[in-house]
Amino acid sequence: MRAALFRHDPRSSAVRFIVCLGVVSLFADMTYEGARSVLGPFLQNLGANAAEVGFIAGFGEMLGAGLRFFSGRLADRSRAYWTLTILGYALTVVSVPLLALALNWPMAAALIVAERAGKSLRGPARDVLLSGATEQVGHGWGFGLHTALDQTGAVLGPLLVAAVVARFHHYGPALLRLAIPGLATMLALAAARVLFAGRGSEVGQPQLPSEAGPRAAAPLPPVFRIYTLAAGLLACGFADFPLLAFHWQQAGIVRPATIPLLYAAAMAVDGLTALAFGKLFDRIGVAVLVLATVFAVAALPLGFLGGFGWAIASILCWGTAMGAQDACLRAGIARVVSMNKRGRAFGIFNASYGILWFAGSAAMGALYGISPLALVIFGMAAEIGAAGIFVWLERSRLVEV
Repeated sequence: MRAALFRHDPRSSAVRFIVCLGVVSLFADMTYEGARSVLGPFLQNLGANAAEVGFIAGFGEMLGAGLRFFSGRLADRSRAYWTLTILGYALTVVSVPLLALALNWPMAAALIVAERAGKSLRGPARDVLLSGATEQVGHGWGFGLHTALDQTGAVLGPLLVAAVVARFHHYGPALLRLAIPGLATMLALAAARVLFAGRGSEVGQPQLPSEAGPRAAAPLPPVFRIYTLAAGLLACGFADFPLLAFHWQQAGIVRPATIPLLYAAAMAVDGLTALAFGKLFDRIGVAVLVLATVFAVAALPLGFLGGFGWAIASILCWGTAMGAQDACLRAGIARVVSMNKRGRAFGIFNASYGILWFAGSAAMGALYGISPLALVIFGMAAEIGAAGIFVWLERSRLVEV
């Protein structure tokens, strides 16, 4: 069932709304992706080992995604989409600069978890708002456009961090300067809310079907569970960038100031490929996610078993796989779940995704202490399992194309 979101040139209104929220995400990504680009080495400097880095990165993702189970239900029940979005962004942009004041890795870990919690609070509500707009332009292309803007910030943030680290030779001053794009995030979000205030039937407030109240608790379609399992396996085998960066610094493959540049390159690839994968998703459906697993598999041996040249190649594959996930995974949910249940669906999906991400990250962090090859084998097995389920979904035609 399509939502009646827009009147008076609905496609143009939808594009403007997606771009508006994309600008908010651009500044937010400058903030938290700038920090993420150096988390591995930053935690290492505070005394964390590989297993602790993998655990922290994975636990942050698990908690951040797991909380979406509750924030998604809250969004469906309260319809307070803008309120939840604003509160979530505020928690994120406050937590990141405070990392500069952390005295040890447990303090830093607490702030990392707080940042992820902010993302979990806003995620389902914002995605419901976006999914209403993408009804008008194609789910894959709409989420791909948002991702492209989002990843522009994910490129600029690490570049800012790299410049500051190169000047001061320390991560603290760089993290502190991320307060600037954090402030810009809240200003852009306030502007977006003002621009779309009072236009609930057009943009910024999905108009739900008349049966939304009694049907909101109706079961989600069976294909949703299968799709969520496949995405979870994809997350389980996907290497965290902090663990990759930890390996490169410990092995002497990459200099500290170069690590955020590599992350910026990965985010640039992510943003560029998201639009292409989004378009492909609108044309061929879930089959495009099989291709995403190919790049995710390739990133593992390239990142953990080779030298600097292989690290560059791994970044290209890692960023491409991220672009496909960012553009297509949410689009798949929007395709199979009706508007009145999407907050809950996005919440359950992200909770499952985050739990398996944590399990994979913790396992890979522990396996790295045994052998990088063991880490690679574990990750490749999970990715191949995800690809098998996506192939089965495509052949079964359970996800409508």
